Amino acid sequence: MAKQHARVLKGFRDYPPADMMLRQRLMEIFRTVFEQHGYEPIDTPALEYLKVLTGKAGENEKLMYHFADHGGRDVGLRYDLTVPLARFVAMHENEIVLPFKRYHIAPVWRAEKPQRGRYREFYQCDADIVGSASMLADAESISVMADAIHAVGLPQAVILINHRRVLEALALLAGVDATHAGGIFRAIDKLDKIGTDGVRKDLIATGITERSAGEILSLVSQQGSTRELLATAKTRLADVDGGPEAVEELISLVHHLDGLGVHRNSWKIDFSLARGIDYYTGPVCEARVESPKVGSVAGAGRYDGLIGNFLGRQVPATGMSLGFERILEVVREHELVGTPATPADVFVAYLEDTAAEASRITRQLRQEGLRVDQSILDNRGLGAQLKYADRKGITLAVIPGSQELDRGEVSVKNLQSGSQSAIQLGILAEELRSRLGL
Repeated sequence: MAKQHARVLKGFRDYPPADMMLRQRLMEIFRTVFEQHGYEPIDTPALEYLKVLTGKAGENEKLMYHFADHGGRDVGLRYDLTVPLARFVAMHENEIVLPFKRYHIAPVWRAEKPQRGRYREFYQCDADIVGSASMLADAESISVMADAIHAVGLPQAVILINHRRVLEALALLAGVDATHAGGIFRAIDKLDKIGTDGVRKDLIATGITERSAGEILSLVSQQGSTRELLATAKTRLADVDGGPEAVEELISLVHHLDGLGVHRNSWKIDFSLARGIDYYTGPVCEARVESPKVGSVAGAGRYDGLIGNFLGRQVPATGMSLGFERILEVVREHELVGTPATPADVFVAYLEDTAAEASRITRQLRQEGLRVDQSILDNRGLGAQLKYADRKGITLAVIPGSQELDRGEVSVKNLQSGSQSAIQLGILAEELRSRLGL
């Protein structure tokens, strides 16, 4: 037989058991946080009609995998979970109750350059609220983001908050209308990377005057308390169309964050935050981790116009997305979430003369809620079987010897310490749970 070269596409990965154990543990943590906040789960197809996905998400859309299927239909792999949500709401508006709070944990695909924490196939964890224009909904998005980050113990994480219409007001202040302000947004968003001099140069390169660049920089690079930053923005943008309303929404958002108990050290106002997704219309947020230097690990924003693309009328919506792969990198590097080496709690050995009784014990232990790996090594000695269980990372082994069974007992061996003792069958499950700390 000819040997075929085994390989995976660049930017795609296999997930061995140890990796999947950690991934599933993180997903379980995030599901718990989402449901504590009242979000409900949904799922959508990986493939959508190409028209559903196009014209909505700017740069991300350019990285979409798309092709004609066998029926000649133009289709694409979803590149995020927000656009499919908009389509879902439009198709199921008579079945859902507004405001609709949903979460979605699923893979997405983008044909971008692979790097640390960034792949072509990766998972997103989204939680969104559809049908509420209140800043309380935006505060809830930040609250669930902060709780998810806290739940996995991310070190040195801070959520930056801005407002898309504050950025548009800054563009108007510089003499550039909102439809041509993309260059200004991109320049401002690089402040933490290239500094004020670099941003000033990039701003002037967009065609604005040096004076206008200075006015923009003086606001976006300002330091101070939340109250001071918002007061300055309110004054500076008082006569700019849309500016006062945007600042008032940020003031309301901050009020609701305090009401929800989101700790002040976990977030801050940052007028340099832009975020590159075109459909944002209100507050935008980004969670960043400084150590290790992986950058953004979560994002959020209001997008009141996106669902209207499918319904023909505006439907307010806001939500957040956890960058699952980057969070996983930080969790793994800092060993923030412990996971067992194997799902099995207990190993039941196979002995030729007690095989049927071993199977009965295995079944009973599973019915008692224990996760049991029953040996299928029927041609191997007991020593080899226990060595196998130890290599798998299983702590306790049940050995159903014939003499012990005659006394209504089995031997239980701790494969880490080597200690072994006889346990009555009637209390076996209870004793195993006790020893495992369950």
